[in-house]
Amino acid sequence: MENYQKAYIAGGCFWGMEDLFRVRPGIIATEVGYIGGENDYPTYKNHPGHAEGIELTYDATATNFKEILDYFFRIHNPTTIDQQGNDRGSSYRSAIFFQNEEEKIIAQEVIKIVDATNKWEGDAVTTLESSPAFWPAEPEHQDYLLKHPNGYTCHFERFGTFLT
Repeated sequence: MENYQKAYIAGGCFWGMEDLFRVRPGIIATEVGYIGGENDYPTYKNHPGHAEGIELTYDATATNFKEILDYFFRIHNPTTIDQQGNDRGSSYRSAIFFQNEEEKIIAQEVIKIVDATNKWEGDAVTTLESSPAFWPAEPEHQDYLLKHPNGYTCHFERFGTFLT
């Protein structure tokens, strides 16, 4: 467990992000929740300014922050402001919540790589935000697509790796 680290990202509805990340090599645990907003103890019905985010616990000997961000940019559209699929509003923004200067630099580097590939029509509008408190979502939102296999998601792998 000494090699376990956490990463915080948001890219639209948290159900789809969690479902895809849970099976990635090196990902130990996933939890959906609210991050980057105005109130403490947010809920699904009251989370002003919060993004629907995901907390990833990962084994740093099996994956790293850069690889996590590479996959993140492959499974959501980072070029739409406050929107993923049918979901609209700041809750569905593309955001990376960095915990330190090293993560911020890595995030900036990956965004430049993604933009330079021109795989997306337009540049990433992903925000880089200092990692505030992460508030776990209600139990019914955790592992949602495992409980509801035909539930809504707009997340899927669109490209191969951006990293070379």
